Amino acid sequence: MVRECSIGGCKKNIYMKTIILTGAAGFIGANTAGKLLKKNVQVIGVDNLNDYYDIRLKTYRLEQLKKFKNFKFYKLDIENISGLRTIFKKYKPEAVINLAARAGVRYSMENPFVYMSTNAVGTLNLLEICKEYETKKFVLASTSSLYAGQKMPFKETLAVNTPISPYAASKKAAEAMCYTYNYLYGLDITILRYFTVYGPAGRPDMSIFRFIKWIDEGKPLELFGDGNQSRDFTYVDDIARGTINALKMVNFKVINLGGNDPYKLNYVIKLIEKYLHKKANIKSLPFHKADIMATWADVGEARKVLNWQSKIKLEEGIKRTVNWYTENKGWLKNIKI
Repeated sequence: MVRECSIGGCKKNIYMKTIILTGAAGFIGANTAGKLLKKNVQVIGVDNLNDYYDIRLKTYRLEQLKKFKNFKFYKLDIENISGLRTIFKKYKPEAVINLAARAGVRYSMENPFVYMSTNAVGTLNLLEICKEYETKKFVLASTSSLYAGQKMPFKETLAVNTPISPYAASKKAAEAMCYTYNYLYGLDITILRYFTVYGPAGRPDMSIFRFIKWIDEGKPLELFGDGNQSRDFTYVDDIARGTINALKMVNFKVINLGGNDPYKLNYVIKLIEKYLHKKANIKSLPFHKADIMATWADVGEARKVLNWQSKIKLEEGIKRTVNWYTENKGWLKNIKI
């Protein structure tokens, strides 16, 4: 049994012994679950194991979690409200961390319906069941994509009313529903806006994984734009630590989790070249309409409320990611990107 204050710095005496974590086989989900399991929290992992990207990466992450006796896994979609009710009834969790989502800005333009049904309706399902079972805490993973067109560094107080992709719009809908459930039913909610998460066992549709694999295999590196666009890259361990800190009772807060230090994609490519000892063969493509030129998180709220800031600098994070790739290249060579 773990006090929430030992997890999230909370002053209120609330015990977090069981947490439902959706998206448990995902990149951020598996890392967050692993850290909670090491704190002896019982983690009930939920994931539909969809094939948006190569399922072998999800299986790899899941196998690491199944080594813990305090981990239980259910293959379930958060759109399945009756299945979720069965799990809530059995475990009566003190908190829910909702990391299940349809991700990917570009693919959301091809299939916007599944993004809205998972990211918005799936979140609504979880909120409704939290209300029914009087679950104390709800943490939602949101996105820096909501800040498109806003002034940097991005502050949580900005009006994020200009989403430029169905993905961002679906996350905006989920955030709005969270506010409603806090207002009407008093559910304590923290919304986390993540900024470009990367690291070992990352998603193969994200730039870091793709760049490493392309450079290592000597294949053309597909670069949208001239590489001068910048991102506030944030290492996955830092994101997981911040997500756990967000279990703190705050009533309702929107909080950025980012590195607070943007880097251009061209510099990221140079770092990967350095650690792989190989040169990139860059294939330039037009800048994508649904992308934004730069992201930069104001993390003042994270420091103040969660006592959090990122610790792993980009150079160290890229080095760790390249090392993991090199150590696992035997099976990663078959991963589709």
